Amino acid sequence: MATFFLTFAALLIIMLGMSLGVILMNKRIKGSCGGLNAIADADQCLVCNKEIDPNSPLRERLACPRARKMLEQMENDRVG
Repeated sequence: MATFFLTFAALLIIMLGMSLGVILMNKRIKGSCGGLNAIADADQCLVCNKEIDPNSPLRERLACPRARKMLEQMENDRVG
């Protein structure tokens, strides 16, 4: 039982330190590149504005109908 509380306290201190770092550095938390950005048929990433590799393996892997439906829904939410 003591191990649980020691581990919980250590993780709590680590999370507090990370959150204080973000707050004191005055930076926004932003998403990562890739994911749906890589298959959205866009020229640039929505997060970092870097060019997206047209030969990304994510495009082939996520080209299923379910992924296409998710993309369409994402685009509709962004527009409307």
